[in-house]
Amino acid sequence: MAKFELKLPKMGESVAEATVTNWLKNVGDTIEMDEAVLEIATDKVDSEVPSEVAGTLVEILFNVDDVVQVGQTIAIIETAGGAVATPEVKAATPVAVAEIAKTMETAKETVTAADFSASDKFFSPLVKNIAKEEGISLAELEAIAGSGKDGRVNKEDLLNYIKNRGTQAVAQPTVATVQATPATPTAKVEAPKAPVSVNGGDEVIEMDRMRKLIAGYMVASVQTSAHVQSFIEVDVTNIVKWRDKVKGPFEKREGEKLTFTPIMMEAVAKALKDFPMMNISVDGDTIIKRKNINLGMAAALPNGNLIVPVIKNADQLNLVGMAKAVNDLGGRAKAGKLKPDDTQGGTYTVTNVGTFGSVFGTPIINQPQVGILALGAIRKVPAVIETPEGDFIGIRQKMFLSHSYDHRVVDGALGGSFVKRVAEYLEAFDVNRDY
Repeated sequence: MAKFELKLPKMGESVAEATVTNWLKNVGDTIEMDEAVLEIATDKVDSEVPSEVAGTLVEILFNVDDVVQVGQTIAIIETAGGAVATPEVKAATPVAVAEIAKTMETAKETVTAADFSASDKFFSPLVKNIAKEEGISLAELEAIAGSGKDGRVNKEDLLNYIKNRGTQAVAQPTVATVQATPATPTAKVEAPKAPVSVNGGDEVIEMDRMRKLIAGYMVASVQTSAHVQSFIEVDVTNIVKWRDKVKGPFEKREGEKLTFTPIMMEAVAKALKDFPMMNISVDGDTIIKRKNINLGMAAALPNGNLIVPVIKNADQLNLVGMAKAVNDLGGRAKAGKLKPDDTQGGTYTVTNVGTFGSVFGTPIINQPQVGILALGAIRKVPAVIETPEGDFIGIRQKMFLSHSYDHRVVDGALGGSFVKRVAEYLEAFDVNRDY
C-alpha cells in the first residue's frame, strides 16, 4: 500500500486560499480517480476537489470551515501498489513549506509559545500559525472580534489586528483601570435590534452560505464608502436599430447572441480610459490606480443570489470579443461552473437592473472599487427632437444610467463627468459600423 497526499490545487493567479465547506467522502470510503472528495469555497464561488488517484480515504486533515492554503495537504489517500505515490509538486508547495519552517523557527525562539488548544473558541490552523509567528497571546487572540461564521476569527481579522496592533497596544494599560472600577463599563454598546415576531403560519428560512457572504459584503460596503449617485438619461435609439439589424447575421457568423450588454460594456471601458481615476481602489489613506481595466458584470443566479464575474482587460476587446466574454461568463455563472479566478481582480462593476424592468437604481459599490454603474430598462418615450427645420415630438428609445461612487475619493465633478462620457459614447453610436 502507498499513501497519496491530496493537496489543495491552484485555482487561479489571484486565489491563495479556500474554505472547506463540505466533505463528500468520509474516512474509510473508496474513491475513484477524478471523483470529487470535498467541496471548497473561494469568495462566492463553490467548487469541488477531485482525487488524482484511486484508493481509500484514510485521513482528513482539515475540518469544515477551516481555511486551507493552496498547496497544503488536505487529505491522505491509500492506494494499491508498493510504490509510494508522489504527487506533482504544485507551485505553491515551496511557499507552504517555507511558512511551516518559519513557524517552527519562531516556536523555537519563543520558549513560552501560546497554547491555543486551551481556548474554548475555534481557531483555524492558518490563524494559529500567524498568531504564533507574530507572538500574539491566547488572551489577545480571544479578544479579537471575528467576522467569520459564529464570530470566528479569520485571516483578515487577524491581519487587521496586527496592522493596528501598535495603536491598540497604547490602550492596554487602561484595562487594569477598567477592572479596578467595574462601575465604568467600556464595552461597545450595540443598538438594540428591533424585535421580530414569528406567527404560526410564518416560514423561517436559514440563509445559505452565499447569501450570508453577500449580506456581509453589502453592509461592509455601505459602512466603508460614502455612497453618492449621479443619474443621466441616454437616447439609445441608434443602438436599438443597429442591433435589430445585425443580431441575426451576428449570431450566424459568430455563433453568439448579441445582447445590449457588450455594447454598454464597450462604452464603459472607453470612458474608464478617459477617466482613469474612476479605475482605482482605496487602501486606507492611499489610492491604488489600476493599470488594467477589468469590468465586473453582476449576474443573477437561478437561486436568487448574485455573483460578479470579471471581464479581464475589457478595453482591449472589440465588440465580438466582448460579446463572447459576456455570454461565456453569464452562461457559466448560471450553470454554477465559474472558476474562482473568474470573480477576482475587478476594477469597476456594471449591473443591469433593467433586466428586471427597473428604470434606474442605486447600486452598492463592490469593494474595494470606487464606482458601479446600473443600466436601466430601455423604454419608448416621447422626446423633443431637434432638427435644422425646428423641434418636433417623436418616439425615442431611452434608458437611465445610475452611477454610484465613493465620495471619499470621487467628487461630483468626476463621478458626473464619467457617466456623462458613457452616455456620449452610447448616443454617438454609429449605425453603419461593422461588428
